[in-house]
Amino acid sequence: MSKGLVDFMQSSGADVFCFQETKAMQSQVEPFLFGVAGYPHQYWFSAEKKGYSGVAIFCKQQPDHVSFGFDNPDYDNEGRIIRADFGEISIISVYMPSGSSGDERQAYKMKWLSFFNEYIAKLRLDRPNLIICGDYNICHKPIDIHDPVSNKNSSGFLPEERDWMEQFISNGFEDTFRAFNPEPHQYSWWSYRANARNNNKGWRIDYCLASTNLKNKLKDAGIMQEIKHSDHCPVWVEF
Repeated sequence: MSKGLVDFMQSSGADVFCFQETKAMQSQVEPFLFGVAGYPHQYWFSAEKKGYSGVAIFCKQQPDHVSFGFDNPDYDNEGRIIRADFGEISIISVYMPSGSSGDERQAYKMKWLSFFNEYIAKLRLDRPNLIICGDYNICHKPIDIHDPVSNKNSSGFLPEERDWMEQFISNGFEDTFRAFNPEPHQYSWWSYRANARNNNKGWRIDYCLASTNLKNKLKDAGIMQEIKHSDHCPVWVEF
């Protein structure tokens, strides 16, 4: 917020913002500022652990319904998913786990991905028109990472993670960014180390995936690499 986030939101024209890794409780910020920017409807789902994880959705219009978490205590303590329904469309903000801290978290990540796959498959029976926006912590293909060779054993680009992503997308989702942007060197996250962002040594780990039955409503999608509020930049999709 100290880096101009509220001003950016006000000038964006976006109807809905999905945030991941908020790391804050709603009480720790000044939510009225987001209302002044045009987003009076704010929904937060924070982790039980202070200063960790957390997701949120901010909207210009009030959703018909908001769902917090998976309704599963084994997975809801880390605050990783929130869903807002607008008519027949459901928008999800999701923050998938990272496995970069070690083998234990990597194993948890793979277990979490399996659970998420099942959760979405069941959800689609009732809510088939999904837009799943968030930090997936996975680069899908070699084009999505600056150095696929040296990172082949890195969490976020492991074969089993990429296989999961391929299977998930092929089961009825559209990578909205790639529908309009086939060219390389377009990333959404850069390490704070080794001047990675200025050298564009990045990873595309943030996605807006949409149900394939929404494909005919897609208008455009992109990545705003020039916007620097954090080590991630905004990704967007227009329907």
